[in-house]
Amino acid sequence: MSDEYTGPWLVVGLGNPGPEYAGNRHNIGSMVADLLATRVGGKFKAHKSRNQVVEGRISGQRVVLAKPQSFMNLSGGPVTALRDFYKAPLGRIVVVHDELDIDYATLRLKQGGGDNGHNGLKSLTKAMGPDYFRVRAGVGRPPGRMEVADFVLKDFSSGERKELDWFVDRAADAVEALIVEGLERAQSTYNG
Repeated sequence: MSDEYTGPWLVVGLGNPGPEYAGNRHNIGSMVADLLATRVGGKFKAHKSRNQVVEGRISGQRVVLAKPQSFMNLSGGPVTALRDFYKAPLGRIVVVHDELDIDYATLRLKQGGGDNGHNGLKSLTKAMGPDYFRVRAGVGRPPGRMEVADFVLKDFSSGERKELDWFVDRAADAVEALIVEGLERAQSTYNG
């Protein structure tokens, strides 16, 4: 990370735009961004980068919260446009997304790595390279022979919804910890 960079952290909550997707497992990143916007006291507004954005502060750190207004598999374009607008290095970009290979309501924080078949991450990595931070929010595997796409585009089950507010709150806390305390300390608290 360049020491000269004085711009904000970019926190991107991945999801699909539109009310029909709002409660989907694939939109957990978007749910976390919504909660963080509430915490910083802002409302999302359209930005020329094809994102909805909120600017605010988390523990004194400037942040731009973003929700790409493209479908998940095209997230790279809007996020790259936002990165270019703020001239942000990858070491100041945090992407919150759903993760199939982690149990429901479990978090894993990391920097860089592969896309693990996640089309949103595939698009981001192709556009920007892999070295952004990830807050991986576990949604578990589809039951039986259900297709992955069908699973992630379904709303959380009634059983999952009992824990969803807590899970989104914890993921938002993890984003804040990553920005304020750094990756290693945030990992020791939230990777579970």
